[in-house]
Amino acid sequence: MRFERREHRPVALVVATPLIAVAAALAIAGILIAIAGAPALEAYWRILKGAYGSRLSTTETLTRATPLILTGLAAAVAFRARLWNIGGEGQLYLGAIMVAWASSHLIGSWPSALQIPALLILGALAGMVLLLVPLWLRLRFSVDEVVTTLLLNFVAVLFVSMLIDTVLKDPTAFGWPQSQSVADAAMLPKLLARSRLNLGLVIAIVLALVLAFVQSRTVFGMRARAAGLNPTGAVFAGVPLGRTLVIVACISGGLAGLAGAVEVMGVKGYVTTDLSPGYGYSGIVVAMLANLNPLGVVLTGLFTATMFVGADGMSRAMGIPSYIADVIVALSLLTMLVAVFFTQYRIRR
Repeated sequence: MRFERREHRPVALVVATPLIAVAAALAIAGILIAIAGAPALEAYWRILKGAYGSRLSTTETLTRATPLILTGLAAAVAFRARLWNIGGEGQLYLGAIMVAWASSHLIGSWPSALQIPALLILGALAGMVLLLVPLWLRLRFSVDEVVTTLLLNFVAVLFVSMLIDTVLKDPTAFGWPQSQSVADAAMLPKLLARSRLNLGLVIAIVLALVLAFVQSRTVFGMRARAAGLNPTGAVFAGVPLGRTLVIVACISGGLAGLAGAVEVMGVKGYVTTDLSPGYGYSGIVVAMLANLNPLGVVLTGLFTATMFVGADGMSRAMGIPSYIADVIVALSLLTMLVAVFFTQYRIRR
């Protein structure tokens, strides 16, 4: 028995891979739910009901999906070019704190039509800067960006914590560590009244469409793909590897920083150290589940948000720990990796 690389991957197999992976993960998680003493099918029904059983739960699921889509796109863009950006969490926090500072100290008096796009751009720029530093270390000194981007997460979060405890602390928060609130004119418009669902979801979906077009229909998209498949071969073919990776880093870091900006401007209104429940890390799972496809990221981001939001309702109804959502998402990633392997290789006797 040996593994043989496929010369061509059937389109049907590539499309079915995420579905097979999710189904396998749900089957394995169902065993764990049964061990906990609850029927698996009812638990999954409770998850769906908890995520979409009412107007409030549906809008909360879509709201939770927005930063997951953006951080998933950030990871997908970088990973496709073999730039291992594990720093989405730190880039998100830096984008968020940049928005809070700029709105309260720089452009808070601007009209909404100017302030909102300016803050979104500033948040994206903050995320870019945080990723360009590890990329420079890789290109200049061959430092592994997996280590540097991962460690910068902790540096960024601690830096944000210092700011909201000192110069950016809200004096009206009764000692609670949070930043000054962004101006009312800086808040993103709501898509539905009496909900937290905001324009950020539309921005995330539009960016996914744009990235899908760029990757499949532009010269830069082909260069980034070549850099990911074979960097040495890409350089030999004339691809400017360094410049391509810089652009990829700007897009990836910018998307993660934008996720932080959208979370502050659309949901919270200020920055705290618990702004993100791990969106930067979950975005990696979202990207891998989508097989690094920008359009797939929208669906897998929605799936991940469904698990996280629905698991809370399931936990209250059935007494099963809500951590089962993390188990399902983690199992989905593992089964996806196995499924992707078999889309690239077949077993020969």
